[in-house]
Amino acid sequence: MIPKGAKKMGKSKNHLVYQFKVSLSEIEPTIWRRIQVPANYSFWDLHVAIQDAMGWLDYHLHAFRFRPKHKRKPIEIGIPDDEWADDVILPGWEIPIRDHLTEPGQAIAYEYDFGDGWHHEILFEAILLKEKGAKFPKCVGGERACPPEDCGSTAGYYRLLEILQDPTHPEYEEYNDWLKGHAK
Repeated sequence: MIPKGAKKMGKSKNHLVYQFKVSLSEIEPTIWRRIQVPANYSFWDLHVAIQDAMGWLDYHLHAFRFRPKHKRKPIEIGIPDDEWADDVILPGWEIPIRDHLTEPGQAIAYEYDFGDGWHHEILFEAILLKEKGAKFPKCVGGERACPPEDCGSTAGYYRLLEILQDPTHPEYEEYNDWLKGHAK
């Protein structure tokens, strides 16, 4: 669905902005961000916007996964790796998001750091008109800080929180020092 008035601007999608809600799975209460990106972004550009909004430092591999409408086989977009020849991973920098995300309400999966396995749900919320002078990508909402890089997945994050809540814990100082290296 194209917003009212978009047709008056011509067929160019350069004036359109996509809005997404990015939610980190398996953690309660939910850690989420609402971001806006130009419709002409690639999946690589979307990945970078998510990294910035969530506070990740882009140290690890990532992949977007979804099943296109009327297709049986799911698509994986990220960084191709010849080591895993069984999996076809399309290069994110070559695939525009508008080729696969066409209607608000679509949801796709995004995994960051295959070792820790941070799974996100990305909900395509809206197509908006770009306001004159607006800069993108833009984070327009969200709640809670993201877990630090390499904390050991959801279980490691919960363990980290537990340790930090108890200054008498034997690992409290060690984890506090480790976290200082993650502060932006």
